[in-house]
Amino acid sequence: MERHIAIDDYRYDLPDDRIAKFPLAERSASKLLVWRGGDIGERRFRDMAEELPAGELLVFNNTKVIRARIIMHKPSGARIEVFCLEPHAPADYERAFAVRGECCWSCIVGNVKKWKEGPVEIAFEYDGRAERLRAWLEGEEGRERIVRFEWSAPLTFGQLLEHLGRIPIPPYLNRESEEIDNTRYQTVYSKFEGSVAAPTAGLHFTPELIGAMEKSGFGFEEVTLHVGAGTFLPVKEADAARHPMHTEHFEVRRTTVARLLEKLGHVTAVGTTSVRTLESLAALGWRIRTAGTPDAERVIGQWELYDIPHEYTGREALADLLDWMDRQGADRLKAATQIMITPLGYEFRIVRNIVTNFHQPSSTLLLLVAAYVGDDWRRIYDYALSHDFRFLSYGDSSLLMR
Repeated sequence: MERHIAIDDYRYDLPDDRIAKFPLAERSASKLLVWRGGDIGERRFRDMAEELPAGELLVFNNTKVIRARIIMHKPSGARIEVFCLEPHAPADYERAFAVRGECCWSCIVGNVKKWKEGPVEIAFEYDGRAERLRAWLEGEEGRERIVRFEWSAPLTFGQLLEHLGRIPIPPYLNRESEEIDNTRYQTVYSKFEGSVAAPTAGLHFTPELIGAMEKSGFGFEEVTLHVGAGTFLPVKEADAARHPMHTEHFEVRRTTVARLLEKLGHVTAVGTTSVRTLESLAALGWRIRTAGTPDAERVIGQWELYDIPHEYTGREALADLLDWMDRQGADRLKAATQIMITPLGYEFRIVRNIVTNFHQPSSTLLLLVAAYVGDDWRRIYDYALSHDFRFLSYGDSSLLMR
């Protein structure tokens, strides 16, 4: 079927002074807009437990932002910035961060016109010894380049990035990364390296808040979706349905699927990345129902969830997925998704409530919010703008509840 979304219908005026360029001193002190079935209220993030239904299951994305930006130089002195996006060889994230001596990544290269051939490099000191990292261009994939790295230090590539790299804060902050970003542009529950952008709705949680909510009967589960640079790509098409969604890799544990099935109807996704991961499980369940396998090597397509019959419920999807994992003896499942959640009659099968930030105008993330709240997205954003809420990554949050 043909799909059309006029992106001009999802524009709003966001003054630069409303963008939160730096985080608050206290994570949980951010403001919280609460939308409950059309009613709008205002709290602080630390008050979330008083707004959510008792016993709700919150789902975090536990990905960790890598120090993906490396500043290197040509022998001539020309400055080359290499922004690592995702591993190419080895292609698996876990292996890519554990490898020593050499690897290849898909990267965005700044000042690439001055890097025609030969290596770029950076000299550094490690454990009292002079070391060197070199890089070569190995190929081209659209706007991205395949870059081969070689280094002399006895470090894994993950350790090398921690030693030399810089945190890739969002481009709309219009500033260089600073020391505070190394800790504050990570969630307190981040574990697995792989993202070039933080799942920012979770930046406001503190260990104290999580602990207090657990004592009050709330549950917590984690999924892993590695956030790619595509999350910042603007929708350039007048018809947003023509916007090609980027691929993001995710992983879910068998115990998490079982808990989701148990708590279905009481699931709160913290962040749009958690939403995309959880909703993608319905596609894997439907593949099992119709073909006997989740076919996890095949990316979940941009519109795949729209082609699943409405009668197929989230409960059936989770049950099918759990049964398949048990039969296979699988304790976790890795897959990749390109799903685009839009206000085109999208049916949320897994997620009940959403904690999210205030997103950029005309973005795919704003389309996701509009898919959940309908035309009320504009009233929510008008309220936030008129009540001094801070926007985007380091900004305030909204809790969207049915």
